[in-house]
Amino acid sequence: MRNVLTAVLSVALLASPAAAKPALRDVAAVDDALLDLGLADQIRKECPDISARFLRAISYLNNIHQTARSLGYTEAEIDAYRKSPEEKARMKARGAAYLEANGVDTSDPQSYCMLGRTEIQKSSRIGSLLRAK
Repeated sequence: MRNVLTAVLSVALLASPAAAKPALRDVAAVDDALLDLGLADQIRKECPDISARFLRAISYLNNIHQTARSLGYTEAEIDAYRKSPEEKARMKARGAAYLEANGVDTSDPQSYCMLGRTEIQKSSRIGSLLRAK
C-alpha cells in the first residue's frame, strides 16, 4: 500500500508543473485581444473622425473574459492580471510600440485617424471595434 501511495504522490507531483497555467500575459488569446481593444480605444479617443462600436467592444470584452474562464482562470486571477500596475505598464509599452511601428505621431490626431481607417479597411480586430464618422 505504501508503494502505491508513493507512486501516486510521485505522479501527482510530476504532473503539477505541466498542469500549471501560464500567466495570463502569456496567453495570446487574452493578452493580444486586450491590446487590440486598448488600441481601438486609444484611436477613437485621439481621432475626432472615428468612434467606437461600443456594443461590439462590450461583447468583445466579455468574450475575452469568457476565454480566460474557459482556460481555467479564476475571477481573482483575471482581476489580478487586469489591475496589475506592471501589466498595465507592459501593455502601454506594447501599444506604444504598435503605434510607432504603424506611423502614428502621438502629437498628431490625424495620424491616429490614418491608422484607424487602415484598420477599419483591413477588417482587423482593431478595425472591427471602430467606425469612421
